[in-house]
Amino acid sequence: MELTIPVGQDTVWTEHLAGDGVPIVLLHPGIGDSRVWDPVLPGLDGHRVLRYDVRGYGRSPLPTTEFSLLQDLETVLDQLELQQVLLVGCSMGGGTALSYALAHPERVHGLVLLCPGVPGFPWPEEPELDARYDVLAAERDVDGLVRLGLRVWAAAGSDDVVVAQLRAAIPAWFEQDEYLQQDAPVYDRLHEIQVPSVVMVGDKDRPILAAVAGGASARIPGCEFVWMPGTDHFPSLREPQLVTETILRLAGD
Repeated sequence: MELTIPVGQDTVWTEHLAGDGVPIVLLHPGIGDSRVWDPVLPGLDGHRVLRYDVRGYGRSPLPTTEFSLLQDLETVLDQLELQQVLLVGCSMGGGTALSYALAHPERVHGLVLLCPGVPGFPWPEEPELDARYDVLAAERDVDGLVRLGLRVWAAAGSDDVVVAQLRAAIPAWFEQDEYLQQDAPVYDRLHEIQVPSVVMVGDKDRPILAAVAGGASARIPGCEFVWMPGTDHFPSLREPQLVTETILRLAGD
């Protein structure tokens, strides 16, 4: 079932699939939208599944006011009256999942974090990459940003699906610069997480992302770490079966 859920003055496109067991919430990365989960969904058939597009991504309208990724997730789950969920987050979505798990520990059944972004991680300066992005963004050069995104995030190959995901995500990047409010740092609080957790990262992802994933898994008590050979920053597109199996394992199947 497709829904339009109000979040403040804006709305987000949401898909809510009926099923059994703990609800599985799929949170997409900043280099794509909820369609990155398309290869995973068939394996979750029969389960209650929720996915939505962050403001400005995919089928959600561009934001018109300041917003927080955490607050929008809170709003969506409250609107659908989901009291306890398994959060599956990739990159940007992984950061949102961690923020929610620390803000509402009683409502999280478990965490599956794919190459997660972690608010508060001591990210190194990357002046050359930042300068190149700033020039392309100022020119609204979508083609240039697609080429940059493929070089940075898609080391496993630039197939049509990956190119389409990047191209669709870029307009949201422009609007996020103006409207997105950063959620509070969580890296130094990961030891507080007490639910079953898995961190997954590919060996073709950026080395800094492998460091983020390793640092996060080391700080989350009892966290399982999964190394994904041949996988870049699009794990649900590259290795959907492994991602699906991991989700089902934490869901209790």
